[in-house]
Amino acid sequence: MTGDSSMSQSSSTSSFNEHPLNDPAVDRLLKRMPPNIASSFSTEQLFGLREAIGVRGGRLHSLDVRSTLKLPFLPFSFYMVFLMGKNRRALSDQERYMAAISLVFFLMLMGFGALAVFFIFLYLAKSALGINLFSDHSIGLWDWFKSQFG
Repeated sequence: MTGDSSMSQSSSTSSFNEHPLNDPAVDRLLKRMPPNIASSFSTEQLFGLREAIGVRGGRLHSLDVRSTLKLPFLPFSFYMVFLMGKNRRALSDQERYMAAISLVFFLMLMGFGALAVFFIFLYLAKSALGINLFSDHSIGLWDWFKSQFG
């Protein structure tokens, strides 16, 4: 393996066309191998390794949350990773179908939420105007609202 070790620690925002030894993911992979095997790769093979391990070309996620939870009574720990960002890859037919289903579900959820807010607003407006649809019956929302906001 040739190259300066300080070059292998370059930032993760480096260009995808740079030499693979400048890529931290390739560097980590090569460091896990015996030195005689790690130094035997040609530049073309290193480019192939970088493509095979799925290097993102230095793109960062807009939201990247990683955490570890170690419970005292268990001999192992759990990890959580939550990533969010723009999808830059082509979707398969199944992924497109699931994306469409997710969009419909999200829109329905938002619609039900908006409808709930509308009905709460309508109920508060009715109560503010003193309109009672059922005598001696109240769900208490107007009383709570008046106590909170005077």
